Amino acid sequence: MSYCFYIERMSGAQKELHKNYHDNHYGFPIHDDNELFGRLILEINQAGLSWETILKKEQTFRAAYDNFNIEVVANYTEADRERLMADAGIIRNKLKINAAIENARTIIGLQQSHGSFEKWLEANHPRTKEEWVKLFKKTFRFTGGEIVNEFLMSIGYLPGAHTESCPVYEKVLVEQPLWRKV
Repeated sequence: MSYCFYIERMSGAQKELHKNYHDNHYGFPIHDDNELFGRLILEINQAGLSWETILKKEQTFRAAYDNFNIEVVANYTEADRERLMADAGIIRNKLKINAAIENARTIIGLQQSHGSFEKWLEANHPRTKEEWVKLFKKTFRFTGGEIVNEFLMSIGYLPGAHTESCPVYEKVLVEQPLWRKV
């Protein structure tokens, strides 16, 4: 069942939370490296949990991880790791916290070699989902198949975020997601 279909079955605050993400963020290209990093953090933290849990905690993740500022997170110390482990507003999982810090450091290297995280992604496009998963597993921490698929679909590198019958589909196409440029 597609996310588009699933949202229409929701109601109240749950529907409002998901509909905002679905209608305004999911599948739309992101051109800011910090926001790309933030989406990667959120997708990694969703592993084993519901997306609704992550959406509810998005603002506390943003605050805990210094607005997803790659340079700041890359320089986190042991004290920062302890602060994050004590923060009930995020997912307190040592592996996921360590992955965020290590992935920030990796992205800084990609920015140095490619000019930006976005340009690194573009330089590796197009790829199949399987090829992307191999690349991400080689490059980043805590990036399995579902995390990579959802991350890339959510930022417009892989198709499937919206069904063609979804009203948001046309809005996404206007933003020229890279999956259309294959």
